[in-house]
Amino acid sequence: MAEMINNEPTRNDGRRGRPTRDQVIGRIADHFAARRPGHPLRVAVDGITAAGKTTLARALAAAVADRGRPAVHLSMDGFHHPRAHRHRQGRDSATGYYQDAYDFPAFARSVLVPLGPGGDHRYRSRIIDLASDQAIDEPPVTAPADAVLVVDGSFLQRHELAGLWDEVVFADTSFPVARQRGTRRDTKLFGSSAQAEHAFDNRYHAACRRYLAEVDPATHATIVVGNDDVEHPVLRRIGGEHTGTGGTS
Repeated sequence: MAEMINNEPTRNDGRRGRPTRDQVIGRIADHFAARRPGHPLRVAVDGITAAGKTTLARALAAAVADRGRPAVHLSMDGFHHPRAHRHRQGRDSATGYYQDAYDFPAFARSVLVPLGPGGDHRYRSRIIDLASDQAIDEPPVTAPADAVLVVDGSFLQRHELAGLWDEVVFADTSFPVARQRGTRRDTKLFGSSAQAEHAFDNRYHAACRRYLAEVDPATHATIVVGNDDVEHPVLRRIGGEHTGTGGTS
């Protein structure tokens, strides 16, 4: 059933009727903490590039830990393909980003399957150092059976990972807002704001538009968070049911 948040107290800051960020994070964390599937709860935090996925995932993992459940936060940054593979269709290729950026089979094999039903709970936190482009072969870590795994990344509802998540949070952020965030964040990486904007328009967000069209990830997520305003997110759906707290972005 839907968990309604309309009656929560709110800040007196002009956003009448909207819960605070801590209340939204807390309500989702309560939902996760109440779930005990008999193996670690596997949670995806999905969304377009620069949707605010990592910030949201960290906050959720911390809130789950505050509720007494062991929490693990992983990023798909640790499961990229090597650079030569990622860029084999061209540095600016949207198709290349969509098809070649992440090693989803390795992630499923190294994390989601062992943490799922019948698994041995031994997982790897990463297989590559993204900055140095060096493969990493760290020993597996054992997760407690009642752990909550929170993973942030792009394209997490692609077919390679189908059926392997217990919960999917979709950070629903509009393209203009995400583009502004991403280009500001990555200007130094690309050398200029113009080059960062080019990368978002032609590679990252072009690939994300394809993902939205092919997979419709917001519809299939169990939880949807309107995340244009990271300080005042809107919980639109939880447990697969609408909360009635806002529209779409």
